[in-house]
Amino acid sequence: MTYRIAVVCLGNICRSPMAHVVLEDRLEKAGLDDSVEVVSSGTGGWHAGEPMDSRAAAVLRDAGYDPSRHRARTFSTDWYAENDLLLAMDHSNRADMSDQAPSVDRQTQVRMFREFDPEATDGDDEVPDPWYGGDEGFRHVLAMIERTTDELVARLPGLTGS
Repeated sequence: MTYRIAVVCLGNICRSPMAHVVLEDRLEKAGLDDSVEVVSSGTGGWHAGEPMDSRAAAVLRDAGYDPSRHRARTFSTDWYAENDLLLAMDHSNRADMSDQAPSVDRQTQVRMFREFDPEATDGDDEVPDPWYGGDEGFRHVLAMIERTTDELVARLPGLTGS
């Protein structure tokens, strides 16, 4: 049985697609790509069908990843039935996702992405939106995503029950 993880931000053109690409890479390297699938989306639909932000794509390419396949998608209630774990990039995304939960029980599927970041603290548990900044912001977000993803993949056996 395939375990499905969704990473979600606002527009699905910066943070969540970066996490999507890195997580797929780490799953492949860990030999888990046959048992874990990754998707990403945004809580806002204005970028649906568009490629990743060019700055996010450039930072990924410079780090050796392939960002070329991404097309933005919009989060909907259906994502609860289609995915096992829903990871929000910030508290606003989490609230938007929880508002769409088909039941109170389903809200437990929504967790913060940085819950898996060994450097996260109670007051610093969001992935900052690099959209309004320069290239350094995208590099900072990539480093945060890489260390968080490494820990997430290490903890997957406990999450998937295997």
